[in-house]
Amino acid sequence: MPRIPAPAPVTAPALPRRLTRRGLQALVACAAATPRPGLAAPATAAQVLTLLQNSSWIADGSIGAHRVVYVFTDPNCPYCNKFWAEARPWVQAGKVQLRHVIVGILTPESPGKAAALLSAPNPAVALAAYEGGQVEATAQALASGHPHPLSNQGLQPLSAIPADLTARLQANAALMQALGLQATPAVVWRDETGELQARTGVTPRTLNEAMGPR
Repeated sequence: MPRIPAPAPVTAPALPRRLTRRGLQALVACAAATPRPGLAAPATAAQVLTLLQNSSWIADGSIGAHRVVYVFTDPNCPYCNKFWAEARPWVQAGKVQLRHVIVGILTPESPGKAAALLSAPNPAVALAAYEGGQVEATAQALASGHPHPLSNQGLQPLSAIPADLTARLQANAALMQALGLQATPAVVWRDETGELQARTGVTPRTLNEAMGPR
């Protein structure tokens, strides 16, 4: 099984604390490949949020949560699993709803797993069972300094991915790329001032900024 190196530290200048107008416009241009009514440049934060809302995501948490955080999640990503575990206090308290924008980009098996999650009878239940079942093994692997893709425990990858699921996964990956987010987990949220924020990787500081008060 291939090993996954820890992501290199990212300095503040490498990742903008807010999405720039150029980034917003790029996102809308990306979406134009699959035309949707009502889209026009220049992009606004509201338009970006509309694109995220219309992406293929799986809800994790209460629909009535005060804050919504979008997270690009690859089902083989150990750091996504770590973020899932660390987010439990906010999610279980009903303060945050995570919306996992599912991508299959990390390993050759990732698309099959991603498609399996999106096509599950209850994707939210399937995602919770899969991520929850991986937490202990992932924590041990990360602590040892030898992270690796998640196991197939509780999730059978699709060997043949239907065209509609392939299109949905490609659209999610295109959104991620247009935002300049190059690794998973990548989070996007609106802060208390209404500014749209985006981060690649989740440090303790980013976790608290994205999730808000406990």
